[in-house]
Amino acid sequence: MEFRSDLQVLVIGAGPSGLVSLKTLRQMGIDAVAIDRNPNVGGNWDITSPHSSVYESTHLISSKGMTQFSDFPMPESFPEYPCHHEVLAYLRFYAERFDLDRFVRIKTSIVSLKKQESHWEAELARGDGSSNTKEKFAAVVIANGHHAQPLMPDLPGNFTGELIHAHDYKHHRQLEGKRVLVVGAGNSGCDIAVEAAIHGKQAAISMRRGYHFFPKFIRGKPADVVGDRLRRWPIPRSLQKRVAQLAVDWTIGKPQRYGLPAPDHKLFETHPIINSQLPYYAGHGKLGVFPDIRRLDGEMVEFTDGRREAFDLIVCATGYQLVFPFASPELLNVQNGVPRFYLHAFHPHDDSLFVAGMIQPNSGQWPLTDLQAQMIARFLKSWRDKTPGADWFRQQKQGHGIGIPSRNHFLATARHRLEVDYFEYRKILTDLIRKFDRVS
Repeated sequence: MEFRSDLQVLVIGAGPSGLVSLKTLRQMGIDAVAIDRNPNVGGNWDITSPHSSVYESTHLISSKGMTQFSDFPMPESFPEYPCHHEVLAYLRFYAERFDLDRFVRIKTSIVSLKKQESHWEAELARGDGSSNTKEKFAAVVIANGHHAQPLMPDLPGNFTGELIHAHDYKHHRQLEGKRVLVVGAGNSGCDIAVEAAIHGKQAAISMRRGYHFFPKFIRGKPADVVGDRLRRWPIPRSLQKRVAQLAVDWTIGKPQRYGLPAPDHKLFETHPIINSQLPYYAGHGKLGVFPDIRRLDGEMVEFTDGRREAFDLIVCATGYQLVFPFASPELLNVQNGVPRFYLHAFHPHDDSLFVAGMIQPNSGQWPLTDLQAQMIARFLKSWRDKTPGADWFRQQKQGHGIGIPSRNHFLATARHRLEVDYFEYRKILTDLIRKFDRVS
């Protein structure tokens, strides 16, 4: 398939990943358009969207300095960890600054995506009730995110109280006067558990394993900014980890001192839990700590250690499904439920299909998606113009395997199937872009 310059590139989604992809493609001189099913840009950060997983108290868990796009800093008036209203405003300022709104078709969903001999065929549905249309595109960048389809656990037994997913949690008023159990100790689960400890009649959390907890600040500086500086030190990685562990032990201390389970893994082998309040409330007896659920029995919950406790509300903070309902698994090179792309972004064999933002880093995601977009735009421009860079990168993505290198330091769990080390991934993409520019 040749790149057809008479056709546009389709970007699916107008959240952070879609906006930076659209902006970068257009800056590179590539005709591109984005679609989004919501009435405005912003994606998951628009709490008014029925597809959003944001709740009233949501803030960034990565600092603004490590989250913002390099060519569009967040306002100085924003706190180090902006709330969702500020994040949404920033994204809309971004779209306005780069004149993206006129290239985004809002209230437009993708029904199906099919590969034809010389182009992509996308069936689109508009929210105004008009008939679906089929349009042709030269290439496709999927940027629809991976926090929209809740993943509910299979809990044996029957629960007579209220059982919801964290996706359906929007404000602390849902917790007031209730005995609340949060299942799952990811960042959202820990946030909701803290709110339950403050606003609920009784609060508890069910944790499958122990985790390391990180503070948001270390001596007044955002923890990820401190980590970025540490990673730049010219010392062995093993020593960097020891320094980081000492910093965490000094600021928060070991989880078991608060009545939390001891981690069964080393620091950085799981996605970090950025929350110093959960140990605080657990240590004050305001938050009960339980292992996995064995079974549900009316209002009672039986845990694997034999304890039984009554609850009115169970909030399952158990993650999200990675779904692309508009495309067949074969099209996306899906293996074990995950599209297998080079660096999670570049289809190893199809030069016209990409996914932006299909990663979960241990710091801000947007700068990494920005680098993905820069590489996507460079490749498409080189392919269109028939310059050497396209052939060089084609060999890279076909010959260097799928996923990312050096993943062995993450636990082999479903939670980490998209996990990347922010600093390592940033370096890999930055080096690729430099090499590509030299070749071109």
